Amino acid sequence: MIKIIIGAHLSVSNGFYHMGVQARDIGANTFQFFTRNPRGSKAKDLDLDDINKMNVFLKENNFGRVLAHAPYTLNPASSDDRIRGFALEVMADDISRLENIPDALYNLHPGSHVKQGVDVGIELIIQALNQVIKEEQSTLVLLETMAGKGTEIGGKFQELARIIDGINHKDKIGVCLDTCHIYDGSYDIINNLDGVLEEFDSIIGLDRLKAIHLNDSKNPYGSKKDRHEKIGEGTLGLNTFKSIINHPKLRHLPFFLETPNEIEGYREEISLLRSLYKK
Repeated sequence: MIKIIIGAHLSVSNGFYHMGVQARDIGANTFQFFTRNPRGSKAKDLDLDDINKMNVFLKENNFGRVLAHAPYTLNPASSDDRIRGFALEVMADDISRLENIPDALYNLHPGSHVKQGVDVGIELIIQALNQVIKEEQSTLVLLETMAGKGTEIGGKFQELARIIDGINHKDKIGVCLDTCHIYDGSYDIINNLDGVLEEFDSIIGLDRLKAIHLNDSKNPYGSKKDRHEKIGEGTLGLNTFKSIINHPKLRHLPFFLETPNEIEGYREEISLLRSLYKK
């Protein structure tokens, strides 16, 4: 029997062990957190005792792999040397710190080419990732599917595939699929989920898909706007999420909620999704 692995985006401000307990208390068996302030640069000093206590707690409670999210401010595809250097520094530091959590997932937005063109942006992202991804790391780096707003890269499966093709240590990289993003980016997961997954498989490979961000959307199909909504309250609708979490090619993956919610709202969504999951 496969059980649903589902969690929400939690705050690390009270410590790693507290996140684990909080996740369990709202019915989750995994969680996501920002590695540092999502709009800032400095990370808090590591408390290894707290992390080790969390690691024991997660193992004892049969948690799935946890996911760490890089700050939104990172842009390894920038035309500015300082901005690219900042992205390199933060990614390298994040990965090093995450090695204290067994088999952690590290999710990042690929970046924006800022009018340099997609080809230049992709090459800069490849260069950056090849500098920070090491053969010996256990942390798996995930590229997030994007909505395609502005000059951001990753709104098309082909763009993510091109990045992956250029990575030296390909066993250290995967993809996190965001349901809001790909719907806003013109992948019709309401009416053609099987077709979208077949396209993903043919371009990237479903073996690269390691996590899913479960978010409804405030926007219509193909809007390229990226605004999350609570599960079942947006344009995707509850039946779409029922199909996603029960799909034979997806149901084994960890699902992470990034909906506009507080803790009690996440508790309700987790309970709802568990009730829709077919054992």
